[in-house]
Parts: sequence; structure tokens; C-alpha cells
Amino acid sequence: MQVESVSFGNVGGRPAFLYKLRNAAGMQVAVTDFGARVVSVRVPSAAGEVIDVVLGYDDAAGYAADDAWLGAPVGRVVNRIGGASFQLAGKTYELTANEGKNCNHSGRDFWCKRFWSVARAEQGADGGLVELVLDSPDGDQGFPGAVQMHLTYELTANNELVITYDGTPDATTLVNMTNHSYWNLNGCGGVTVLGHRLAVDAGAYTETDDALVSTGSILPVDGTPLDLRDGKKLKDVVASTDHSIVNARGVDHNFVLPEAEAGEGSFIGAGRRVAELEGDESKIRMTVTTDMPGMQVYTGNYLDGVRGKGGVDYHDHDAVALETNFFADAIHHPNFPQPVFGPDRPFRSRTVYAFA
Repeated sequence: MQVESVSFGNVGGRPAFLYKLRNAAGMQVAVTDFGARVVSVRVPSAAGEVIDVVLGYDDAAGYAADDAWLGAPVGRVVNRIGGASFQLAGKTYELTANEGKNCNHSGRDFWCKRFWSVARAEQGADGGLVELVLDSPDGDQGFPGAVQMHLTYELTANNELVITYDGTPDATTLVNMTNHSYWNLNGCGGVTVLGHRLAVDAGAYTETDDALVSTGSILPVDGTPLDLRDGKKLKDVVASTDHSIVNARGVDHNFVLPEAEAGEGSFIGAGRRVAELEGDESKIRMTVTTDMPGMQVYTGNYLDGVRGKGGVDYHDHDAVALETNFFADAIHHPNFPQPVFGPDRPFRSRTVYAFA
């Protein structure tokens, strides 16, 4: 059965398309080939409503102008690299400094602002998938080695959005991809996410300086506002007077997840459940399962002024991003798990967002 696809406007004179997946339970996921973005995730609530739980835009032009990373796959390397340079195998690579003297989200010609090819688009009786492909040449964004990245979005019968990354570089390089969707389980109609309850299975986090670049220190969450092991309302964390939270204008912290067991089929590791988010109004619960070593929690601290779907104005803390990843700036900190991949080590990772 073919996946439903509809026109999604155009960018630079090239048409973009929206691909819609659905399952028998009434959940729907829509992604676009422009930027391989997640445009909508519609989830049935206990009250029988179908609620769109991710922020986004009405057409491809919105994503072309976007600088908030709504629904974005971030690559080749997510988050900040201190000094916008790094050394690998004795050679120095210079990146674009797009956040002060540092590189953030790879710095230029972002992967989420390019067209991706659609390799597969399959709709079954109870779920479907879209596989998108991007060819990244040697030197792309300043990184060595070419890689063809395969990104698959799958909607299962069990109300799971499964995101799989698969790419084998032809030379040793850095790869650290994530999905930057902003979640609001009450809906994306411009309401705050601060009433949501978030639990994260992490006993530590990575410290950052005032420029939000990793210092290399791993600190315990014990006795801090970032101890989310038993769950907290986001408003109680964001309101903290802790310096790192005030400096970031909310939560923008990488949590150190429990070590994953060995993965099969060249995956980074075995998936384990690491977080749960619950909407205070909808009562929709979303759990996160991943093989990645870390997860960046970002409470949309700079959303104010973004106009999204349906002409809705988004504001700070109207959503939260749960970005599974390697720790930011890992290449400068040998004590961190290293996102170094090559011909003998493919980048294969999977994250599952499951709804109930």
C-alpha cells in the first residue's frame, strides 16, 4: 500500500512533499522530504481526541526559514563543538563558528535544510515507514569522510515512532545525530509545557560553561534540580535558581544515561527505556527508549516569537526537546563516549518515542 503524499510547497523552485503514516489505533505521523523533518505526530488521548504533539510549520517554506530546529534531524554532529575545531588522527579540522567562537549543530549548510531522497515509503494495514537518504560528501560542513545517511521514520501498531539512523562513513570521522522535535503532549496550540512531568533515568549530567560548552566534568544529579529520577514537573526545574539553569534560561542539559548493553547488528547499543514525559492536561504519556549514551533535555528556552502551524505563536517553554545523542563536544573530552565512526564502525542508532 502506498504512503499518502501531498504537496508541501516548494523551496528554491523545487517541490517538497509531505508523507503521512497512520496505524489502526488512530495515530498519525507526517514527515517531509525537505530536511527530513517531523512535521506532525497525532496521538489519540484518553478523551478520544487526536492531538498533534509536536511543534512545526504549515509548509516547507516555514522550515526553510526556521532557526529553532523544529522537528529537525541534526547532523553531521549535534550540539556544540568548542572552538569550532577538532583534531582527528593528528589532523585539525576547522568548522564554522556560528555561536560565538563555537560551532553549534555543525555550523553551516544544515542537513535539515536540504532535500533528502525518499528510498522507501510503505504503508501497511497497521503502520508504515518512510526511509530518507542524504549523501554527505567528504569535507561537508568541514568534517572528513563521505557518508550516505539513511534515516527511517516508522510508525508501529503499538503507537511507537521509531527513528533509525544508518550510515557508514568511508573514512574516520565524527557522527552524532539526533532528532530535535519539540514535544507538547497537550497539543501544539501555543500552551506551556511547564505542567508536564518528566522523569529521566540518569544519575549524572555533563557540566557546561557559561557558553553552554562542555567542561568535561560529569556531575551527580543528587541534591540538584536536575535529579529527575523520580520525575518532576518542568516548571519546578525551570524556576530553579541553580546557575546553570538560570544561565540557559531553563533546562539545556545533557543527561548521562545508564550504560547500554551491547547492540546487535552493529547498533551502538541495545535499547533501554530512559525517560517518560506526561502531559498534565491530555494525560498522554510518552516514553523514550534509545541506545545512545546521553540525552539533551531542552525546554524551548528561545522559542518566543516563532510562528508555527495554524498561525500559532510559540513562546519560551511551550515545548520540550528530548534529544538522544553522544555527549556534546565529546571529541575534546576523552572521558566521554566517542562519536568516532568509519568504514569499520558504522553509525547505527535507534530511538523510540512510544505513546500511551
